Amino acid sequence: GKAYPLGSTYDGSGTNFAVFSEVAERVELCLFDDAGNETKIDLPEVDGFVWHGFLPSAEPGQRYGFRVHGPYD
Repeated sequence: GKAYPLGSTYDGSGTNFAVFSEVAERVELCLFDDAGNETKIDLPEVDGFVWHGFLPSAEPGQRYGFRVHGPYD
């Protein structure tokens, strides 16, 4: 995947996901199907505090969120 742009970007063959966090120890991409079932995938790459990954199966309309693990206040 690529670190930029942030958020989700579809390129015709899949979707790149990227999110910025200076304190994250781990970031999960959470995908939700129409029934509300959740699938979690670790974002494997980090460049300049941007966690990112490419998912070939994700297309426009995919519901998603990020779960960030690490210290918080």
